[in-house]
Amino acid sequence: MAKVLYITAHPHDEATSFSMSVGKEFITAYKEANPEDEIVHVDLYKEDIPQIDADIFSGWGKLQSGDQLSDAEQAKVDRLGELSDQFVNADKYVFVNPMWNFSFPPVMKAYIDSVAVAGKSFKYTEHGPVGLLTDKKAFHIQANGGIYSEGPAAGMEMGHRYLNTIMQLFGVPSFEGLFVEGQAAMPEKAEEIKANAIARAKDAAQTF
Repeated sequence: MAKVLYITAHPHDEATSFSMSVGKEFITAYKEANPEDEIVHVDLYKEDIPQIDADIFSGWGKLQSGDQLSDAEQAKVDRLGELSDQFVNADKYVFVNPMWNFSFPPVMKAYIDSVAVAGKSFKYTEHGPVGLLTDKKAFHIQANGGIYSEGPAAGMEMGHRYLNTIMQLFGVPSFEGLFVEGQAAMPEKAEEIKANAIARAKDAAQTF
């Protein structure tokens, strides 16, 4: 039995969001194909995702020196530990988000910062960082209003490319992506674009 983290970064649900709509169809198809697996929904707009701030830095410093942490420092450091432990103990990751200003919503970056922990998801060596999550799989669903998977705007797409880089840092050997794109540029084709993406998502879920 595998544990899957379904990680969503959208303030809306599938009723109004293209990415969430396709994500729901993906995870539903995955459940049907893998009924014994555990699915954990990590809704980044509802979870407590501490940003790495002054409390975090001072808390980490006190942990190294053996000093007492303040209540605020302890709470934030503990929460980051919970998030990173949950991440490294999962087997598969499904990331779902819209593209905002060429990348993903800022809460996704805060989440990645919480799980990119030396000694847990990767380690430093004399030859550079080495990933520790070499037995995991990841899938990314992103909705783009325009066309960014190819063509002249492809170089401006930073969300999927960033996650790909992070998965490489973590040593995740399998990372695939699915773009739901063009619906803002071609609103008359929006429903067709979504339907095609859902069909691709269902197919991908069978082998994820």
